Amino acid sequence: METITGTSTGVTIGMTVILMGFCAFMTGQAIANTWRSVHQLYAYSLLLGLVDRFLTYALFEGELLSLSGYIFDTVILFAIMSAAFRVTRVNKMLSQYPWLYERVGPFGYRAREGADV
Repeated sequence: METITGTSTGVTIGMTVILMGFCAFMTGQAIANTWRSVHQLYAYSLLLGLVDRFLTYALFEGELLSLSGYIFDTVILFAIMSAAFRVTRVNKMLSQYPWLYERVGPFGYRAREGADV
């Protein structure tokens, strides 16, 4: 795993999944709560990937210019951000329009029977 990420497994889990994953989760929630487009997730995940690479380099002497590490970290952060966005958007739709939509799981909703959507 060190050859892909440019740092140890513990640092990758600690920095990318826990610390930056929390930041990605909060970013996904913020974008969903302000009714912004899902396309903004791409730009924010690329920026968070850069921050993750820099903090890994500055704090743990990881590889700064590791392209595979950057792509790996950014994909993980994008997945966390997308999940947070979707769960928040579904909860928001169901709380604001309970007469129109019903839950179909944590990531989905559908129109209620007889509701004109």
